[in-house]
Amino acid sequence: MGDRRRQATHLVPEADGALERLKYSVAQDLGLSEQADEDSYAEALDRWKYEVAEELGLDRKIQEKSWANMASRECGRIGGQMGGRIGGQMVRRMVKYAERNLK
Repeated sequence: MGDRRRQATHLVPEADGALERLKYSVAQDLGLSEQADEDSYAEALDRWKYEVAEELGLDRKIQEKSWANMASRECGRIGGQMGGRIGGQMVRRMVKYAERNLK
C-alpha cells in the first residue's frame, strides 16, 4: 500500500516553511519542545500524546492493545485535544500578525 499521509496543499506553496516554523514556535511556547526542529517536535508530540491519553483514561488500554488496535474514536479524542491547542494558537498568531501588518 502506498503512503497515505495527506500532502498539505496551500494556495501559496512557498508558505510551507513559514508554517512549519510557526508550528515549532507554538510548540515551544506551549512547553512541548525545547528545540524548534522537526525531530524534537516529533518526540515532544509523542510524549504529549501519551500524556493526553492518560488524562482521558486511555493509557492503560493503549498499553494493553497498542496504538494500532485502538478504536479510531479514541485516537480521535486524543488528537482533538492535541491539535486544538496547537492549531488554535497558530490561528491566533496569524490573526495578530495580519492585524498588525495589513492596516
